[in-house]
Amino acid sequence: MVALVTGASAGIGEATARHLARSHRLVLVARREERLRALADELGGAHVIAADLTEPDAPARIAREVEDRHGRLDLLVNNAGAAWRGRFLEQGPDVLGRHMALNFEAPVRLTHALLPLLRRSAPSAIVNVASTAGRVSRPNSGAYSASKFALIGWSDALHQEEAPHGVHVGLVLPGFIATEGFPQRELREKALTRRLVSTPDKVAEAIADAASGKAERYVPRYYGVFAGLRILAPGLVRRLTSGGAMTPSTTADTTR
Repeated sequence: MVALVTGASAGIGEATARHLARSHRLVLVARREERLRALADELGGAHVIAADLTEPDAPARIAREVEDRHGRLDLLVNNAGAAWRGRFLEQGPDVLGRHMALNFEAPVRLTHALLPLLRRSAPSAIVNVASTAGRVSRPNSGAYSASKFALIGWSDALHQEEAPHGVHVGLVLPGFIATEGFPQRELREKALTRRLVSTPDKVAEAIADAASGKAERYVPRYYGVFAGLRILAPGLVRRLTSGGAMTPSTTADTTR
């Protein structure tokens, strides 16, 4: 079985690669080639593709390499992403566009390029790493949330379209995760909030669950309560998040 993981040079992507290496041949995608090659060597070999997923030709190039080298694809993990915190008035539409280009448009374009191969390899799966911030927004991260809201909505529709072709689409929605890009130091230093922070290894396990047929997984699992409250008590959630505290934050890796 062949699995492709984006954002594989650190954090959630690296942990996912380590987890999947037990059962899959790996294709590792990120911008930092030296980090990918070091990981591939450590894992005993993997197909490394250094790419910036926002470049126009990246999806087609990746699809050609996977087709030529492996001839099949059983799992696509769209994990790469980033966040640039700030208020909308100061950041403006351009920063929103940067979020959408990397966190939404890049996985959409890569999935489109690889979908024919995933169909031919069915049963197969796509796992999109979104965020709890894709269910509940908070100040200073509206652009990030918008990109993850879009990813979640598109993923739900894509699953319905591709299920008849044997391609499952799962979602993973992390909350606070300690990674290179999001060390979560403030939360980890306080006993009261330490339990709010999970690890990339836990997200990797959730990605494996989603790949095996789960519709979606929150990490930690109890973060799903926030999403439920957003539907049942939106006013309460707005009050709780108005100060930017105690609400799941941006979690995607800043490494691509």
